Amino acid sequence: MPYYRVVGEVPRKRHVQFRRPDGGLYAEELMGEEGFSSDSSLLYHRHLPTAIVKAEAVTPTVGARLEANLPLSPRHFRTQELSSAGDLVTGRMLLAGNGDVRLSYAVSDRPSELYRDSMGDECVYVQRGTVRFESAYGVIEAGEGDYVVIPTGTIHRWVPDGQVSVLVIEAGGHIRPPKRYLSQHGQFLEHAPYCERDLRAPAEPFVVEGEEVPVLVRTRGGLTRLVYRNHPFDVVGWDGCLYPFAFNINDFEPIVKKTHAPPPVHQTFEGPGFVVCSFCPRPLDYHPEAVPIPYNHHNVDSDEFMFYAGGDYSARKGSGIDVGSVSLHPAGFTHGPQPGAVEAVIEAVGRGVTTTSEMAVMVDTFRPLDLGPAALSCEDPAYAWTWAR
Repeated sequence: MPYYRVVGEVPRKRHVQFRRPDGGLYAEELMGEEGFSSDSSLLYHRHLPTAIVKAEAVTPTVGARLEANLPLSPRHFRTQELSSAGDLVTGRMLLAGNGDVRLSYAVSDRPSELYRDSMGDECVYVQRGTVRFESAYGVIEAGEGDYVVIPTGTIHRWVPDGQVSVLVIEAGGHIRPPKRYLSQHGQFLEHAPYCERDLRAPAEPFVVEGEEVPVLVRTRGGLTRLVYRNHPFDVVGWDGCLYPFAFNINDFEPIVKKTHAPPPVHQTFEGPGFVVCSFCPRPLDYHPEAVPIPYNHHNVDSDEFMFYAGGDYSARKGSGIDVGSVSLHPAGFTHGPQPGAVEAVIEAVGRGVTTTSEMAVMVDTFRPLDLGPAALSCEDPAYAWTWAR
């Protein structure tokens, strides 16, 4: 995270005695990245965060096998056809992934159990509904269009208010704002399309009583369920630069050129081996002879995973793409507007249309994406041939 926060009660100095009202010591926990060499926060627990009373291996109930994208082909997946039998953690339906990132879709109206991802950060995009994110750091109320970024190792759970649909990005490392948006000291620069004021983080402690509390833990070795002697949500205060936060896609400020700008202007976050981009309503390109629609392009180093979250996709008319669709355009394939889309948009501009209404989340990976069982179960097999119609 780019800036420091204090929530609740903390002592004036780090690593000094901090006593409870009954005279006992609060238990200090350092949550830190990259072996004490990067961002961190100090959390102060009422009980020992190390006290577990049971551990058991967990066998996943949902298949997570990935298959190579062979024969190489552009793909269209209809997440609208997917239904989940679990919560927003155990009900994740794997769409695609590689050694750097896993992309899943989940739909649920039930609270999740407590969960800790110890493999990497997570970024959860809320497509529909509202949900309460509870963690040892506190609470974030999230709704449609919110990205919720969760640091590695954060114990948390999701409590939906009715049915919620989310896209889940599970990284093999840390998810951060792009370096080019930040000063050398971590402040958002003036040219950045969002800033610190747009980020929402827990504002007060969230203390829950409980004993023998199970927590599902994901590691590189698989899933384990640890049972803690006391509830992990017992933090009376914390401070630092590492914490979960939410950012709403509607607060992204699109960067516009006279002619069509490439996807890096939409970049929102970066992770190891991938980037996350936000496509938001924006003014159309305004050069008098502009072609205000993406040109055919071949990003030779990336696979492009696009989740269509809302709005109207004029460049994709005739392809079958709709709200809730996912397109996957792999390296090795040139893609672009559907036939007739360029002429249609130029005509629309001539009639006075000046803005786009599309809303989408794109994940570009720098290693090929393999296909998950959920994607294969909802694939549109005719999509690859729509440019030849």
